[in-house]
Amino acid sequence: MSKTTNKFSPEVRARAVRLVLDHEGEHSSRWAAVMSIAAKIGCTAQTLHEWVKKADRDSGCRFGIPMDVADKLKALERENRELRQATKSCARRLLILPRRSSTAGSSHDRLHQRSSWGPWGRADLQGTADRPVDILGRCRQAGRSR
Repeated sequence: MSKTTNKFSPEVRARAVRLVLDHEGEHSSRWAAVMSIAAKIGCTAQTLHEWVKKADRDSGCRFGIPMDVADKLKALERENRELRQATKSCARRLLILPRRSSTAGSSHDRLHQRSSWGPWGRADLQGTADRPVDILGRCRQAGRSR
């Protein structure tokens, strides 16, 4: 939506463009025709020239993207931006960070992350040095065998 109000209706614009294209041969150049007709309808020559260029693009006579394609592209870009923002905000709400040691250096530093299956520090290993452990993790008594 345009922030400025359009002073001229689409019918007046179409008629002015048609006048420029019909009477272009009567003038020395297209710009001369644009200046002559712009003075008669009460708009600036630059404005009328833009209307004529837009009509040429829409009809395929001039290189460029037609307005209907440009409007659709703009709407798709807006929708894409809104979806990206929604996805980003949703991901922030769902993100759960693992608890780490205060001495951990980076998020990839697994050395300082706590393990859920084994001992966490030296305090958990006290008293196990004198007991041999078999492959399955069971403690054996010194001097006894199965």
